[in-house]
Amino acid sequence: MLQTRMQAKCDKIFSVPVSIMAIEDSKTYRIRDMRDEDISQVLQIDLDAFPTQWPHPTFTSYHHELRNKLAHYIVIYRANEPQPPAVEKPPAEGSPRALSFIRRLFNHGGFFGLGKPSQPTEYLAGMAGIWMMVDEAHMVTIAVRKAHKNQGLGEWLLISVIELAMRLNARVVTLEVRVSNTIAQKLYEKYGFTKAGTRKKYYSDNGEDALIMTTGDLTSPEYRLKLEQLAQSHRGRYSYCYSGT
Repeated sequence: MLQTRMQAKCDKIFSVPVSIMAIEDSKTYRIRDMRDEDISQVLQIDLDAFPTQWPHPTFTSYHHELRNKLAHYIVIYRANEPQPPAVEKPPAEGSPRALSFIRRLFNHGGFFGLGKPSQPTEYLAGMAGIWMMVDEAHMVTIAVRKAHKNQGLGEWLLISVIELAMRLNARVVTLEVRVSNTIAQKLYEKYGFTKAGTRKKYYSDNGEDALIMTTGDLTSPEYRLKLEQLAQSHRGRYSYCYSGT
């Protein structure tokens, strides 16, 4: 497990050790497990990062994901900061009165008694998630708000996802990435992912193919050493501390 560079304010929440990172604007970021009250912002991040994705996730789908024993989601956030306004979707065709009723019925998972979540005082900048399939961790999503690109947050999420997979005793992490997304592919390659195949017409918005990428053996001393070195280098660039279990 990676060693802590700073002890102050590094502790553990749920299954994910809290990480803290200070960037140039003096804002402090942390990583923890996703909660129900995060879902409204997670939906914003999803729409911001993947505007052409169809269908988009819903509050109900994330609500169920957080109760799925195979699924594990994390968020990167700033504490004590109000969340941004909800993203307004364009109205659909039909009766305004009927649409108003439907919006109230399904608002924040109100249907089937899910209830409206409490309003957090944390600002989410990104999120990521994996599914555990026996000894394989499949990364189903990773995203950062466009306003926070190029700050090292996406790479930090990737490090945290791999470390989470290790704690869950995964031997490999797999993912799909658009064949046109060469920037993401280079980042994954940096962390030991190699191309393992192609899924034809995987993306429904434009029929683009997806590359399947997978890590080497996460349990090998060589991979663990490589990850530790990369994480230390990232910490050195962005001055964050990590609390191990």
